[in-house]
Amino acid sequence: MGRGGCNFVWDDTAEDLEFEPQIAVVGQASQISDSSGRSCYYGNRAFSANRSPQAPLIGMFGDSAVRAVDVESVWRKGWGARCEEKSTQTGVISTTEAVTQSCCFQDAGVQTDVGEENLQAAGLPPAPPVDYAGLLSFLQNVEETVIRELNKNWRSHAFDGFEVNWLDQNETVSCLHSLTYPEAQEQKLQVTSVSWNATGAVVACSYGRVEDGDWSTKKSYVCTWNLDRRGLNPRRPDLVVEIPSSVMCLAFHPQQPSLVAGGLFSGEVLVWDTSRLEDPLVWRTGMTDDTHTDPVYQVGWLQHTKHGHPFQVLSVSTDGKILAWQEERDGLLKITDGFALVSQQIPRSTKLKKHSRGDVAVGVTSLSFSHFEPSVFVAGTEGGCVLKCSTAVETVAVLQRSSSFPLKAPAQFVFSPHGGPVYSVSCSPFHRNLFLSGGTDGHIHLHSMLQAQPLISLQLSKKYIFSVRWSPVRPLVFAAATGEGEVQLFDFGKSSQKPSFSIQQTSDHAPVYCLEFNSRQAQLLATGDGSGAVKIWQLSSDFTEGGPRELNHLDQLANEITD
Repeated sequence: MGRGGCNFVWDDTAEDLEFEPQIAVVGQASQISDSSGRSCYYGNRAFSANRSPQAPLIGMFGDSAVRAVDVESVWRKGWGARCEEKSTQTGVISTTEAVTQSCCFQDAGVQTDVGEENLQAAGLPPAPPVDYAGLLSFLQNVEETVIRELNKNWRSHAFDGFEVNWLDQNETVSCLHSLTYPEAQEQKLQVTSVSWNATGAVVACSYGRVEDGDWSTKKSYVCTWNLDRRGLNPRRPDLVVEIPSSVMCLAFHPQQPSLVAGGLFSGEVLVWDTSRLEDPLVWRTGMTDDTHTDPVYQVGWLQHTKHGHPFQVLSVSTDGKILAWQEERDGLLKITDGFALVSQQIPRSTKLKKHSRGDVAVGVTSLSFSHFEPSVFVAGTEGGCVLKCSTAVETVAVLQRSSSFPLKAPAQFVFSPHGGPVYSVSCSPFHRNLFLSGGTDGHIHLHSMLQAQPLISLQLSKKYIFSVRWSPVRPLVFAAATGEGEVQLFDFGKSSQKPSFSIQQTSDHAPVYCLEFNSRQAQLLATGDGSGAVKIWQLSSDFTEGGPRELNHLDQLANEITD
C-alpha cells in the first residue's frame, strides 16, 4: 500500500456474486474474501477466499501479475479548497471641521438708587440728613492749613531719588556662578578682563597672563557664557575663541550685543562677532608701523558721529599711544584719530627719573571717559601719574619715532601721583568732576577734576589694586579688586574709610585682576581672578537700592577742598 492509494487484484474465476468483504492476515499477506468464494490479492501476493469458512487457506497462495488500480487521494485538495482569504473595505468616512467665535460681548452693571420707599420696604432706618452748611464751614476753616501742608510736601526733598523696587530683597552677597574653562586653567592662564554685553545676559572673559615673561607667544582664549541660557554649564563656555597671543583686555559694544573688541599683548587690536560660531573674527588692525608696539592694556568704544559711524574702537597701550580705529574693507581696522602721552606734558615735579627727555613716551595703562563731557577722559600711567585729557586738542605730540598719522598731545592737567603704576581709573556716572584711581601702591584715590590732591585716599591692600569701578545705580558705591584675592565693596553713605563688605574671591588668595558691574541687572557683579575663574556675585539690596539724598552727599564730597 502506497501513501495516498492502494492496489487490489481480483480472481477472474470467481463468480460474480455479492461481495461481502472479510479480511484475514496470514503471515505477511492479507486476504479479502466474501461468501461466494471470490478471491482478491493485495499487493504482490494472491489471496484465496473460500466459500466455506472452514476450508484451509494455505493452498490458495500463488504468484500472479495483474494490472494496478490507482485511487487518488483527495484530502489535500479538500483541505486547500477549504482555505480562503477574503477582505472588505468600508465606505469613505466624511469629516468636517468647524470653528465658531462669538460675534460680540457686552458687560452691564446696575446700581440701585436707595430711596425712602426702598428703605421702608427693606425695614431699614431712614438716612440721616446731611448738614451741608456745617460741612462747608469745616472745609473753610481747614482750607488754609491743608494748603500750607500740601505746599510744604511739594517743596520737600525727602523722597528724591526714591524708586519703587518690586524685586525680591537680597539680604547678603552670594555667588551665583563660578565659570571656568578647564583647558585655560590647565595652562595656568589668568582671567585678565571681563565684560558684559549690551543686554546684560552675556559675560565674556579673556585669558592671558598679567606678569611679564616669555608667555606672550603662547595661545590664549576669549570665552563667553549666556547666563540666561537654559542648562548653563559653568565649565563649558558657549563660545571659545583661540588667540595666538595673550589677550589683555575686552570690551563689548555698547549697543550691538554680539560685537566685542580685544587688545593683545602683541599690540594688535581685534574685533569678534560672537554670533558667528565658525569664524567670529571680523576686524583686526594687523601689525604696521602705526599700530601699537607694546601690549594693549585697555580697549573701549568711542562714540563718533562723523562719516556715518556712530562708534570707533579705542585702544590704550604702554607705548604711550591712544588710538581710535574704524572698520575698513577686507576686515581691517584703520586709524582715524590718535593721541600720544610724552614726558614733555608732565610737570617736572611729578616726572619719574627715567623720563629725562621730553619726547619719551609715557606708558598708558588705564583710561576712563567722562559721562558728562564726551571729549574729556582721565588716563593712568606706568609712572603713577593720573592726567586729565581731552580729545578736542590740536597740539601735535613730539615723538622719538615718527608716525604716518599725526598724533596729538591730549594732556591738560596732572593730579597727585600714586606710588606705582595706575592699573585702573573710573569716572563717576553721577557727578561730572569725580573719579577713582587705583594702583600698585595699594591705594584708591577719590579725585575731583578741579584740584590736584585727592579728596580721599584709602589704603585697601598691602598689595596691588588691579581694578576699581563705580556702581551704575548707586552714586556712593564702588568696588575694588585687590592682589590679596578680595573684592571690596564701599558705600560712602556708611563710611568713607573702610569697606562695607569684603568678598573672598579665592581660597588660595590668588589676585583678583578685573571686575565689572552689570548696568542692565544692577544686582550682578562679575570678577575674574588669577586661578582662571570668573565669578558672578549677586549683590545685596544694600548695594543696589539708593537711599535719600545720595546725590547731595556726593556733591558734598566733590565740594571738599584739600590743602
